[in-house]
Amino acid sequence: MNRELFRLDEISIRGLCLELLQSLWMILVIGVSLWLGITGVHTLIYEPAYTSTATLVVTVKGESSAYSSLSVTSQMADVFGEVFQSSALRSRIIEDVGEEITGDITCTPITDTNLLTLSVSSPDPRQAYLFINSALENYEQVAQDVFSNASLQILQEPQVPSSPSNTSWIMARRNLLTAAGMLAMAAVICLFYLLRFTVKSPSSASRLLDGTVRGIIPFESKGILGRKNTKKALLLNSPLVSMDFAEASRRAEAKVEYHMRRNDQKILLVTSISENEGKSTVAANIALALAEKHQKVLLVDGDLRQPAQYKVFEEKSAGRTSVEQVFTGKASWKENLYYNKAAGIWELFQFSGAKDPAAVFAEAPMKTLAREWKQEMDYIIIDCPPTAVSTDAEVWMEAADTVLLVVREDWSDVRIVNDTVDMIWQSGCDFSGFILNAFHRDWISQSSGYGYDYGNYGKNIRRGDQRG
Repeated sequence: MNRELFRLDEISIRGLCLELLQSLWMILVIGVSLWLGITGVHTLIYEPAYTSTATLVVTVKGESSAYSSLSVTSQMADVFGEVFQSSALRSRIIEDVGEEITGDITCTPITDTNLLTLSVSSPDPRQAYLFINSALENYEQVAQDVFSNASLQILQEPQVPSSPSNTSWIMARRNLLTAAGMLAMAAVICLFYLLRFTVKSPSSASRLLDGTVRGIIPFESKGILGRKNTKKALLLNSPLVSMDFAEASRRAEAKVEYHMRRNDQKILLVTSISENEGKSTVAANIALALAEKHQKVLLVDGDLRQPAQYKVFEEKSAGRTSVEQVFTGKASWKENLYYNKAAGIWELFQFSGAKDPAAVFAEAPMKTLAREWKQEMDYIIIDCPPTAVSTDAEVWMEAADTVLLVVREDWSDVRIVNDTVDMIWQSGCDFSGFILNAFHRDWISQSSGYGYDYGNYGKNIRRGDQRG
């Protein structure tokens, strides 16, 4: 069987974008950390330099020709540089300023002109200004002979530098490095999403799961804007659910019912791998859909640890018999079944967690109850705990005819799901297939309708059905 982690045509663009949105805080943390880190490194290694500049004009004494000035400027540029950089001039400047001067002085000719640029760079802007001013005042005293046939005139006076003249390469690229780090983090998040071995789309489900997909239930948000009681369960007979959700639930029930009727089965065990995959809602909706067809349906909450069906139907325990009481022989199920007129189903619920579920199951006459339920009911739907939470599902399999696994989008590991299918078959119980629950419509879809091609599922007989 082909078990590639993912294929490009099975990637959910919506799921990928949602993963990035949910992990946006991580990307922002990386961005802020990089920005602050680069700023800190810059503070440690950056040494600012302030440059004060003056522009000088070279004129030849006794010559009015521009050509002569250009020639002299070109010939004596190096000489001017040597003079301004000489230790003699520096000593004179220190004596003139009255303090130690830190910095460098350079003299550069401007091409094709008789102009020179004199620049002084220093870590202190004040010293840079004092250095260049003193150099301009004292250079003639240091090298009178050098400048005997030429004179320098100041064209542009030096100014006190207000900002550093050098830039830090790391600071100049701070925004770029921060953006690159954030993109790298986003790429890592996308990679982890793609490598997470879960069911991310119906097409990947048909390839990865060992069984038939009986239905796809679209994601339905409880928090619909403008509606009250948004914590209500998503039941198909509720006016709060969308038509897509209700019809998808009915289609799923029809395929499960067909499988059970074909194999002369009555007791359906609904479970999942992990918590919060929506198995209780799926079990309730299967029972409701069967009741709509005038079937006599018993819905049993077999989760003695964290019962949920009474919350799904918003019912209270007052005057009601619990599953635990029936299992321990304290009450008869025939005399204490509750009929929900609004839903049209019979109910046997648990209203609080049992103190010792294992002991309760040890006393339960599972096979006797199953036989009696079959005599009185057309269908029995049992909602039991997730297989990863407890072994209660294995106990319930003794009474069940077939098992239905609810798989939520991008939730449980595919390997664990398929191992659970193997465990079901090894227990001697039939496996009816999967319900894909809370699957989002992808933004890029090649099929019509809700966004998934329902018709192809149910026809895809895989290894699990070939065993039955």
